[in-house]
Amino acid sequence: MKNKYIDLIEQTFDFPQPEFKVPDNFLYFNDIPLMDVIKQYGTPLKITYLPKISQNIQKAKRLFNVAMAKVDYKGDYNYCYCTKSSHFAFVLEEALKNDIHIETSSAFDINLIEELYSQGLINKDKWIICNGFKKKSYVDNIAGLINEGWKNTIPVFDNMREVDMFDEALEKPCRIGIRIAAEEQPKFEFYTSRLGIRYSDIISFYEQKIKDNKLYELKMLHFFINTGISDEAYYWNELSKCVNVYCDLKKICPTLDSLNIGGGFPIKNSLQFNYDYEYMAEEIIAQIKSICVQRDVQEPDIYTEFGSFTVGESGAVIYSILGEKQQNDRERWYMIDGSFITNLPDTWAIKQRFVQMAVNRWDCEYQRVMLGGLTCDSGDYYNSEAHANAIFLPKLDPEETLYVGFFHTGAYQESISGYGGIQHCLQPAPKHIIIDRDENGEYYTRLFSKEQGYRPMLRILGY
Repeated sequence: MKNKYIDLIEQTFDFPQPEFKVPDNFLYFNDIPLMDVIKQYGTPLKITYLPKISQNIQKAKRLFNVAMAKVDYKGDYNYCYCTKSSHFAFVLEEALKNDIHIETSSAFDINLIEELYSQGLINKDKWIICNGFKKKSYVDNIAGLINEGWKNTIPVFDNMREVDMFDEALEKPCRIGIRIAAEEQPKFEFYTSRLGIRYSDIISFYEQKIKDNKLYELKMLHFFINTGISDEAYYWNELSKCVNVYCDLKKICPTLDSLNIGGGFPIKNSLQFNYDYEYMAEEIIAQIKSICVQRDVQEPDIYTEFGSFTVGESGAVIYSILGEKQQNDRERWYMIDGSFITNLPDTWAIKQRFVQMAVNRWDCEYQRVMLGGLTCDSGDYYNSEAHANAIFLPKLDPEETLYVGFFHTGAYQESISGYGGIQHCLQPAPKHIIIDRDENGEYYTRLFSKEQGYRPMLRILGY
């Protein structure tokens, strides 16, 4: 009878997979033996595997450039990284090795850009796409870059009043973008994105505020879909509307030459994940070209802003199972040595699911369980997978600690949980390590941050 954990995984999924394999009943993540890492650093433990960042950037560049070649697309492709997905220096350092550009969303992002410049990691030729609803401090920082000679900094106007704010702050002319307020899917509680300018106002806004203003040269039209790039009628309809607005605007604005389609390539959140990246890139490019040909407009340069796709699959979190609690006839709890609310807040806030597997004991029998975190909050749990309303893990043995991993957790979790700050129930932030490879392909680790101590917490609280 096949009742071992490894049997369950192999029967349920196409397994092993490129980033996951199990030699000798222990899980490897991107060919990293996780048990060796656990023995060295302990748990709870956050991991960032840097090579995955470059791999995904190069993958997207290849997909879009091939798609453009197939239809003889005349424009260029530009890959931008959204800093909001992860602001850590090691992420930006790795991403910038791949000749990419940057998308920002707040005033401090501009200070981050200046710091990267001071370290020689970025130059003034990079495209800096400045999105978001802008406070005065953000406007002043963006204008500061432009005034200092960052000629490829593009403030993307999110509302019509931002023009007046930049009029006061700018000393030099600049290129600008306009963001379209996309319509949301019917399942949302609102119909139109709070960000951007309505479709019906774009042309009049350009003619009244931009066309004759010598400070501005309109270069870019920008749109973004909250649910990401998906093969659904909703996405294709919004893309078509956006490209048609681009064509309308291009006919009265010769300087317009770029279309920013935002972000949204998904990342794997289950071993059953199935997404045809090649088809989507080719279809996006083909549709944009087709509409431009029909409208007799030269196809634009394409910009994407990939955040989660860039950094998400580089991350992992490893926990120990501290013990088991049978709370009623059906609910068996495994208690982890951390907290979902504080370590992986998206699991609590938006019911996000990540790839989740045992690290060891793959040759043991399994059972259905629920995972519980250490805070006192009733929402600190994880009880289902993206593909099923259940979790199965190996049975416990008092002689061997069970370790469980959550994978592709590299985007947003630290910033949402408030890295380095106060955690719910004063649960400490876990140790964080960086894994990279040397010139011979051998992996090595380094400690980025120790487990959070009580003294820094007490200082924040005023003690």
